[in-house]
Amino acid sequence: MSEFIVGLTGGIGSGKTTVTDIFHQLGIDIIDADIAARIVVAPGSTALLTISNYFGSEYIDHQGQLNRAKLRSRIFTVAEDKTWLNNLLHPLIRQEILTQISLAKSRYCILVAPLLLENKLNKLVNRVLVVDVDEKTQIARTVARDPSSAEEVKRIIASQMPRAQRLSLADDIISNHNISLKTLRQQVGNLDKKYQKMLSNSL
Repeated sequence: MSEFIVGLTGGIGSGKTTVTDIFHQLGIDIIDADIAARIVVAPGSTALLTISNYFGSEYIDHQGQLNRAKLRSRIFTVAEDKTWLNNLLHPLIRQEILTQISLAKSRYCILVAPLLLENKLNKLVNRVLVVDVDEKTQIARTVARDPSSAEEVKRIIASQMPRAQRLSLADDIISNHNISLKTLRQQVGNLDKKYQKMLSNSL
Protein backbone atom coordinates (compact mmCIF):
# COMPACT_ATOMS: atom_id res chain seq x y z
CA MET A 1 0.00 0.00 0.00
CA SER A 2 1.22 3.52 -0.84
CA GLU A 3 2.51 5.66 2.04
CA PHE A 4 0.83 8.80 0.75
CA ILE A 5 -2.32 9.57 -1.27
CA VAL A 6 -2.80 12.61 -3.48
CA GLY A 7 -6.38 13.45 -4.41
CA LEU A 8 -6.55 14.89 -7.93
CA THR A 9 -9.64 16.80 -9.00
CA GLY A 10 -10.86 19.57 -11.25
CA GLY A 11 -13.96 20.65 -13.12
CA ILE A 12 -15.23 18.85 -16.20
CA GLY A 13 -12.90 19.36 -19.17
CA SER A 14 -10.02 20.62 -17.02
CA GLY A 15 -7.54 17.99 -18.23
CA LYS A 16 -7.55 15.56 -15.31
CA THR A 17 -7.03 12.54 -17.58
CA THR A 18 -4.00 14.07 -19.30
CA VAL A 19 -2.41 14.98 -15.96
CA THR A 20 -3.18 11.53 -14.56
CA ASP A 21 -1.59 9.88 -17.61
CA ILE A 22 1.62 11.86 -17.04
CA PHE A 23 1.79 10.79 -13.38
CA HIS A 24 1.22 7.19 -14.51
CA GLN A 25 4.12 7.47 -16.98
CA LEU A 26 6.28 8.46 -13.98
CA GLY A 27 5.42 5.14 -12.32
CA ILE A 28 2.70 6.38 -10.01
CA ASP A 29 -0.29 4.11 -9.38
CA ILE A 30 -3.64 5.66 -10.26
CA ILE A 31 -6.96 4.98 -8.58
CA ASP A 32 -9.74 6.41 -10.75
CA ALA A 33 -13.09 7.08 -9.08
CA ASP A 34 -14.82 6.95 -12.48
CA ILE A 35 -13.47 3.42 -13.06
CA ALA A 36 -14.59 2.44 -9.56
CA ALA A 37 -18.03 3.83 -10.42
CA ARG A 38 -18.14 1.68 -13.58
CA ILE A 39 -17.12 -1.43 -11.64
CA VAL A 40 -20.00 -1.11 -9.17
CA VAL A 41 -22.56 -0.87 -12.01
CA ALA A 42 -21.04 -3.59 -14.20
CA PRO A 43 -23.50 -5.78 -16.13
CA GLY A 44 -25.19 -8.20 -13.76
CA SER A 45 -24.39 -6.15 -10.64
CA THR A 46 -26.96 -5.57 -7.92
CA ALA A 47 -26.55 -1.80 -8.29
CA LEU A 48 -27.31 -1.91 -12.04
CA LEU A 49 -30.45 -3.97 -11.42
CA THR A 50 -31.56 -1.47 -8.75
CA ILE A 51 -31.01 1.42 -11.19
CA SER A 52 -33.00 -0.39 -13.90
CA ASN A 53 -35.88 -1.00 -11.52
CA TYR A 54 -35.94 2.66 -10.43
CA PHE A 55 -35.40 4.50 -13.73
CA GLY A 56 -36.62 1.90 -16.23
CA SER A 57 -35.01 -0.68 -18.50
CA GLU A 58 -34.42 1.94 -21.22
CA TYR A 59 -31.47 3.18 -19.11
CA ILE A 60 -29.68 -0.12 -19.84
CA ASP A 61 -28.35 -0.56 -23.39
CA HIS A 62 -28.63 -3.71 -25.54
CA GLN A 63 -25.24 -4.91 -24.25
CA GLY A 64 -26.44 -4.78 -20.65
CA GLN A 65 -24.40 -1.65 -19.89
CA LEU A 66 -25.63 1.46 -18.12
CA ASN A 67 -26.55 4.19 -20.60
CA ARG A 68 -24.49 6.89 -18.92
CA ALA A 69 -25.36 9.74 -21.28
CA LYS A 70 -29.09 9.14 -20.82
CA LEU A 71 -28.77 8.81 -17.05
CA ARG A 72 -26.57 11.91 -16.78
CA SER A 73 -29.12 13.96 -18.70
CA ARG A 74 -31.86 12.74 -16.33
CA ILE A 75 -30.09 13.37 -13.02
CA PHE A 76 -28.96 16.86 -13.98
CA THR A 77 -32.58 17.85 -14.61
CA VAL A 78 -34.35 15.96 -11.78
CA ALA A 79 -32.76 16.76 -8.39
CA GLU A 80 -34.45 13.97 -6.40
CA ASP A 81 -33.23 11.36 -8.89
CA LYS A 82 -29.67 12.61 -8.48
CA THR A 83 -30.00 12.32 -4.70
CA TRP A 84 -31.40 8.78 -4.97
CA LEU A 85 -28.57 7.69 -7.28
CA ASN A 86 -25.88 9.24 -5.08
CA ASN A 87 -27.27 7.51 -1.99
CA LEU A 88 -27.12 4.17 -3.81
CA LEU A 89 -23.72 4.47 -5.46
CA HIS A 90 -21.49 6.60 -3.23
CA PRO A 91 -21.00 4.01 -0.45
CA LEU A 92 -20.27 1.30 -3.05
CA ILE A 93 -17.81 3.51 -4.95
CA ARG A 94 -16.05 4.55 -1.74
CA GLN A 95 -15.51 0.91 -0.75
CA GLU A 96 -14.17 0.05 -4.22
CA ILE A 97 -11.75 3.01 -4.01
CA LEU A 98 -10.49 1.86 -0.60
CA THR A 99 -9.91 -1.63 -1.99
CA GLN A 100 -7.88 -0.24 -4.90
CA ILE A 101 -5.85 2.09 -2.62
CA SER A 102 -4.90 -0.91 -0.47
CA LEU A 103 -3.42 -2.58 -3.58
CA ALA A 104 -1.34 0.43 -4.74
CA LYS A 105 2.41 -0.29 -4.86
CA SER A 106 4.07 3.06 -5.74
CA ARG A 107 5.43 5.22 -2.90
CA TYR A 108 2.50 7.55 -3.31
CA CYS A 109 -0.63 7.07 -5.39
CA ILE A 110 -3.12 9.36 -7.09
CA LEU A 111 -6.86 9.17 -6.41
CA VAL A 112 -8.46 11.01 -9.33
CA ALA A 113 -12.08 12.00 -8.74
CA PRO A 114 -14.10 14.73 -10.48
CA LEU A 115 -16.18 15.16 -7.30
CA LEU A 116 -13.37 14.56 -4.79
CA LEU A 117 -14.38 17.58 -2.70
CA GLU A 118 -18.13 17.50 -3.27
CA ASN A 119 -18.34 13.84 -2.18
CA LYS A 120 -15.92 14.29 0.74
CA LEU A 121 -13.41 11.82 -0.77
CA ASN A 122 -10.69 14.29 0.24
CA LYS A 123 -10.98 12.71 3.70
CA LEU A 124 -9.22 9.68 2.20
CA VAL A 125 -6.17 11.64 0.95
CA ASN A 126 -3.12 13.47 2.32
CA ARG A 127 -3.08 16.30 -0.22
CA VAL A 128 -5.52 17.82 -2.71
CA LEU A 129 -4.25 18.64 -6.22
CA VAL A 130 -6.56 20.72 -8.42
CA VAL A 131 -6.25 20.90 -12.21
CA ASP A 132 -7.57 24.34 -13.10
CA VAL A 133 -8.92 25.97 -16.28
CA ASP A 134 -11.46 28.72 -16.94
CA GLU A 135 -15.11 27.91 -17.68
CA LYS A 136 -14.92 28.84 -21.37
CA THR A 137 -12.16 26.25 -21.86
CA GLN A 138 -14.12 23.63 -19.90
CA ILE A 139 -17.15 24.04 -22.19
CA ALA A 140 -15.14 24.00 -25.43
CA ARG A 141 -13.15 20.88 -24.47
CA THR A 142 -16.15 18.93 -23.21
CA VAL A 143 -18.37 19.68 -26.22
CA ALA A 144 -15.52 18.60 -28.52
CA ARG A 145 -15.00 15.37 -26.55
CA ASP A 146 -18.47 14.24 -25.43
CA PRO A 147 -21.92 14.03 -27.09
CA SER A 148 -23.10 16.87 -24.84
CA SER A 149 -24.46 20.29 -25.69
CA ALA A 150 -22.95 23.49 -24.30
CA GLU A 151 -26.08 23.91 -22.15
CA GLU A 152 -25.67 20.43 -20.65
CA VAL A 153 -22.02 21.17 -19.86
CA LYS A 154 -23.00 24.46 -18.21
CA ARG A 155 -25.50 22.57 -16.03
CA ILE A 156 -22.79 20.10 -15.02
CA ILE A 157 -20.40 22.96 -14.16
CA ALA A 158 -23.15 24.63 -12.11
CA SER A 159 -23.72 21.37 -10.19
CA GLN A 160 -20.03 21.13 -9.26
CA MET A 161 -18.18 23.13 -6.64
CA PRO A 162 -17.50 26.72 -7.75
CA ARG A 163 -14.01 27.19 -9.18
CA ALA A 164 -12.91 29.67 -6.50
CA GLN A 165 -14.03 27.37 -3.68
CA ARG A 166 -12.28 24.37 -5.27
CA LEU A 167 -9.05 26.36 -5.56
CA SER A 168 -9.31 27.52 -1.94
CA LEU A 169 -9.29 23.87 -0.80
CA ALA A 170 -6.27 22.89 -2.92
CA ASP A 171 -2.85 22.12 -1.47
CA ASP A 172 -1.38 22.16 -5.00
CA ILE A 173 -2.66 23.61 -8.29
CA ILE A 174 -1.84 22.77 -11.91
CA SER A 175 -2.79 25.57 -14.29
CA ASN A 176 -3.87 23.89 -17.53
CA HIS A 177 -5.15 26.90 -19.45
CA ASN A 178 -3.66 27.49 -22.90
CA ILE A 179 -0.33 25.74 -22.22
CA SER A 180 1.71 23.20 -24.16
CA LEU A 181 1.93 19.53 -23.24
CA LYS A 182 5.63 20.13 -22.51
CA THR A 183 4.78 22.79 -19.92
CA LEU A 184 2.12 20.55 -18.40
CA ARG A 185 4.66 17.72 -18.12
CA GLN A 186 7.04 20.10 -16.34
CA GLN A 187 4.34 21.03 -13.80
CA VAL A 188 3.58 17.37 -13.12
CA GLY A 189 7.28 16.50 -12.91
CA ASN A 190 7.86 19.26 -10.36
CA LEU A 191 4.99 17.99 -8.24
CA ASP A 192 6.29 14.42 -8.43
CA LYS A 193 9.66 15.61 -7.11
CA LYS A 194 7.88 17.56 -4.38
CA TYR A 195 5.83 14.54 -3.26
CA GLN A 196 8.86 12.22 -3.36
CA LYS A 197 10.81 14.73 -1.24
CA MET A 198 7.93 15.01 1.25
CA LEU A 199 7.95 11.23 1.60
CA SER A 200 11.73 11.12 2.10
CA ASN A 201 11.56 13.87 4.72
CA SER A 202 8.87 11.99 6.64
CA LEU A 203 11.05 8.90 7.07
